[in-house]
Amino acid sequence: MFLRTYPHHDPIGISYLFGCVGKGQAAVIDPIHPPQHYLQQAAGLGVTIKYVIDTHLHADHRSTARDLAAACGAQYVLHQSATTSFTFHAVRDGSILELGNVTVQTWHTPGHTPEHLTLLVTDYTRAPEPWLAFTGHTLMVGDLGRTELASDPESGARALYHSAQRLKTLPDYVQIYPGAFSGSVCGRKLSGNPISTIGFERRHNQALSIDNEDAFVRLMLQDIPPRPANFERVRAHYSGLTVVS
Repeated sequence: MFLRTYPHHDPIGISYLFGCVGKGQAAVIDPIHPPQHYLQQAAGLGVTIKYVIDTHLHADHRSTARDLAAACGAQYVLHQSATTSFTFHAVRDGSILELGNVTVQTWHTPGHTPEHLTLLVTDYTRAPEPWLAFTGHTLMVGDLGRTELASDPESGARALYHSAQRLKTLPDYVQIYPGAFSGSVCGRKLSGNPISTIGFERRHNQALSIDNEDAFVRLMLQDIPPRPANFERVRAHYSGLTVVS
């Protein structure tokens, strides 16, 4: 398996290209660069992009995922509950996306947004179980994602609590690759280090360590960062619903 990480600073976020070189298949997660960037990177590795996945509908920028998927003939992937004005390949909790010797299992982890996905990746040339998780804006290094950008704050926080409890069932050694880092408006105590493990976050991430739902909700409703400057325009971009399974 190969993995390439692309941090962005305007807007702040992280996109990923990963997959199986042996079978020549790849996926891109949360793309922000123009499509040509990922196409060139994939060509350099000798792989074809099969899936382009948004972990969620973003609030601070427009994803380039649909344009990338159209440019390379890939499937554009969102959770089935996403409300959009465009078509996508709908996945459910527990869906499997195959990339040669690499598989991606989708977990529905709502809270930051109702349609949020976490992606568990297994490389069968190494082991029959996941070794990393792309956690988007559900679990980031140092915090969990804010909960009021796509729902009311309390119901979002309660959904996020249950998503966090589920993520804590993963083994400590599982690496997490989030969708943002320090400076993003989607979290509060984010680290400048964009990579961690479930075990380290379980011990040192204040929000993730809470095991009482009401206490968790109280924490998540404190010190909410200002909304992104272009929030209304970006969210208005998503309207209607046409889903292709």
